[in-house]
Amino acid sequence: MTARVLVVDDVMPNVKLLSARLQREYFEVITAFNGLEALEKVKNEAPDIILLDVMMPGMDGFEVCKRIKADPQTSHIPVVMVTALSDSADRVRGLEAGADDFLTKPVNDFALFARVRSLVRLKMTMDEWRLRQNTSGELGVLLGTNRVQEEAYTDAIVLVVDDSAIDRDKMIETLAQDKHQIYDVDNGEDAINKCQQEDFDLIVVSLVMENEDGLRLCSQLRSNERTRYIPILAIAEDFDLERSAKGLEIGVNDYILKPVDRNELLARARTQIRRRRYQERLRLNYEESLSMALTDSLTGLFNRRYLLAHLRRSLDRILENRKPLCALIFDVDHFKQVNDTYGHAVGDEVLRELAARISNNARSFDLVSRIGGEEFAVILPDSNLKTGLFIAERFRRTVENRPFKVSTTEGELRVTISVGVSEAISAEENPMELLKRSDEGLYMAKRSGRNRVCTSDILDENAGDVDEAVVNAEKAEPQET
Repeated sequence: MTARVLVVDDVMPNVKLLSARLQREYFEVITAFNGLEALEKVKNEAPDIILLDVMMPGMDGFEVCKRIKADPQTSHIPVVMVTALSDSADRVRGLEAGADDFLTKPVNDFALFARVRSLVRLKMTMDEWRLRQNTSGELGVLLGTNRVQEEAYTDAIVLVVDDSAIDRDKMIETLAQDKHQIYDVDNGEDAINKCQQEDFDLIVVSLVMENEDGLRLCSQLRSNERTRYIPILAIAEDFDLERSAKGLEIGVNDYILKPVDRNELLARARTQIRRRRYQERLRLNYEESLSMALTDSLTGLFNRRYLLAHLRRSLDRILENRKPLCALIFDVDHFKQVNDTYGHAVGDEVLRELAARISNNARSFDLVSRIGGEEFAVILPDSNLKTGLFIAERFRRTVENRPFKVSTTEGELRVTISVGVSEAISAEENPMELLKRSDEGLYMAKRSGRNRVCTSDILDENAGDVDEAVVNAEKAEPQET
């Protein structure tokens, strides 16, 4: 995963060192040397995450963070404060100013890269929900939203998992200050069972239990559909940063080091509860606000009207994040024969199953839509042409590799799709022209034998190798479509 990182520090050697470490991991780095320059870069360069030094002359990091989080246009950008200060009171002050996390100098590589990747993943998900809200707003069905910092953090339902009764009691006593309903267990099995009974706003998990692997429990929580999106706050040993970083990689949202400072525990819990409620409200508003006019009644996917509005917004985002997107168009090969042979009811079963397979294999921030008949489209944000071709090929194989269950005498049907791919690298791209190029790729796939992926765009020579048959399908013998 790559991202654009803004590094802010008034000391040139610090900036160079941090930039070099990030660039070795293929992050794009932007730099600023004071608070005012940082605010300007945030507005004009659209970073994915900000590493912000605390001790700067003039405007310090706390004030810069407050201003970033107070602006609705930038409040969603994660801010990690980098400081030589180790006092928990300073960490609490930063968290209350809106910081998403802290790194202490000298910065440990494990902690640095794990924090950056974890917060960038979070931002990508939040960006997609915000984009969908904006799309709904353009169509006249948007409900109002606030900033994350304006969400309530009290009266949440919290689960504490720790095999130490003393530590559990301390955490419960601290968290009770915010009037939470708190449950506590001393092992992973009871935690999983409790999560099947309650919808929690936050789960606090100790990674240092004697007879329990806290990381394994966190992994189980992330793989379970019911708990997949519940924020996890881990309690870790201060000497085991590698294990803490591993937690972030498998889906832990945040961690706090022992000995646990009560005020810091409260501040970090409040941040996670606010985020949870903000994202949940975005999701509910989005789902409730979309009328049947924006969805396809057969498959439940978005229709052409919504696709075009969403695509326009997605193209506008290229101006902000300078990342390309891809548009895919695909349809069912010989679908008319399915309808003629088995009837339209079976044809509808095929379309519903196709929609489900593609949706299940798309990324959480991709948009899948049915644009008419047996024709579908997928918008892939932050994806170049090589990525688009790769994902399209994955979709094709997903359809081809397993028969479709249908209500025929045989009980199943072999189905294949043909896919066309196009890439947009500029916000000036015309949505209809982009889709037209995808359609040209689809036609190429049909001409060259169906059940394949094609593009009429030119693949960047530096993007890596792609199967020649995928890119140069126009050289194949034409066939009847």
